[in-house]
Amino acid sequence: MALQIQFLHPSAIKDLSFSSSLSPHPIHFHPSNSKPPDSQIPSSTSLFTVRAVAVNPPQESPANSPQRLLKELAERKKTAFPRKKIPPKRFILKPPLDDARLTERFLRSPQLSLKSFPLLSSCLPSSKLSNADRTWIDEYLLEAKQALGYPLEPSDSYDDDNPAKQFDTLLYLAFQHPQEGCERTKTRHVRNGHSRLWFLGQYVLEMALAEFFLQRYPRESPGPMRERVYALIGKRFLPKWIKAASLHNLVFPYDDMDKMIRKDREPPVKCVFWALFGAIYLCFGMPEVYRVLFEVFGMDPEDESCQPKLRRQLEDVDHVSVEFEQRQLTWQDVAAYKPPQDALFAHPRLFRACVPPGMHRFRGNIWDYDSRPQVMQALGYPLQMNDRIPEITEARNIELGLGLQLCFLHPSKYKFEHPRFCLERLEYVGQKIQDLVMAERLLMKHLDAPGKWVQEKHRRLLMNKYCGRYLRDKHLHRFIIYSESVQEKYEHNRRLKNPITSAVQQAIHGLSYTVYGKPDVRRLMFEVFDFEQVQPKAV
Repeated sequence: MALQIQFLHPSAIKDLSFSSSLSPHPIHFHPSNSKPPDSQIPSSTSLFTVRAVAVNPPQESPANSPQRLLKELAERKKTAFPRKKIPPKRFILKPPLDDARLTERFLRSPQLSLKSFPLLSSCLPSSKLSNADRTWIDEYLLEAKQALGYPLEPSDSYDDDNPAKQFDTLLYLAFQHPQEGCERTKTRHVRNGHSRLWFLGQYVLEMALAEFFLQRYPRESPGPMRERVYALIGKRFLPKWIKAASLHNLVFPYDDMDKMIRKDREPPVKCVFWALFGAIYLCFGMPEVYRVLFEVFGMDPEDESCQPKLRRQLEDVDHVSVEFEQRQLTWQDVAAYKPPQDALFAHPRLFRACVPPGMHRFRGNIWDYDSRPQVMQALGYPLQMNDRIPEITEARNIELGLGLQLCFLHPSKYKFEHPRFCLERLEYVGQKIQDLVMAERLLMKHLDAPGKWVQEKHRRLLMNKYCGRYLRDKHLHRFIIYSESVQEKYEHNRRLKNPITSAVQQAIHGLSYTVYGKPDVRRLMFEVFDFEQVQPKAV
């Protein structure tokens, strides 16, 4: 279809009209100062023609036509049900194993092989090591054992009742942090085994250094101790210790650690460091943890870089136990210490470091007479002990009562006159043993879970607001001893009450550990206070 447009002079345009048809049709523009079109005819010089092709617009389908209805339906489906992107195959969940195959896999797993060491067994790989794992062990394990000061012969030569028999396997897992492009470290049994070891190792390190610094500095508050611990095992300082022990080539076999940026260097070193101490703790116990920390890695608690920042110290006029007064304890004293046969407590020196001798002046006061029996009844104290001498049982119960009074002694009461007459030191050791006991419990309970999942479970169970709630559920917060100036404020302010009830809860666990040992901490956490919330609640 042709379109012919005829224009008059552009300076004289009045109105415009278009029409299109199959035949050319002139279109005239009239200037504003001209007469009607029939009175003036433009000259041929001011007229020019434009030819173009136009297409008629498509006619709409009838409202009831099937094509139109189908098109509208397709548009509505696009809006209501947008098409989802299909995830890659590696993200699609596999169907769960049936009960028979799942039972067979668990029974064949090395994690159920050690009946006498359930915690160690739970940290073994979930399936047997492959040829690629054996190749790494043959090539690098001797170097790791030589750097750590262990015998070079295979640990398989030990007896079955010796936990060190599994040391080669656990030491291999400790160095298998996830590496880009390494398929061996991505296999399920290696990845989960490594993550479960570092999950345990972090709490082992915290517990070891808390015990060490509490006994080394008997007058110091927990604030400076936490700074000392961070200066030794904070993630910023771990690459220095790994390099000092000549283990950096095993952590980064293909890279120069000194040339790596911090965010690429620190996370793998932290995972390997924690997993290493998880393996050492499982096979050799806490004394070996001290030896590797202070001999192999060369940590020095008196180094200038490990000193806490200066702060105003309260004057401590009360004496400490004789064994702390004469000299500073070294790591050899802490690691090699064994309580005598007729000792009052499971950890007598740690008890003396947390409960000052001056607490005996509180015997027979109102709290000791009125509140202590109710607290001991709620906690199930005193426990039955097989002592040869009755005086030992009586002395232990007296010290236990003084320790319980210290657990409920808020810092606002006596701290400014007597800095150690408060719950802070027991709270410090209680927080660490509570973390370690819960970590061991979760590892033995969830055999198939990776470390990151167990870590999140651990964090959610031990949130401070929950710890304080467990204590309040037993109505034990009524026995906290406040100063008269702050008593009303703390009892009626929930934001102030939550932290102090959590602190008392942790202090009770610290006292339980020093007096009766780790089994009693488990009893308090999972039977008395029910930290996992699995026991039926009273209606």
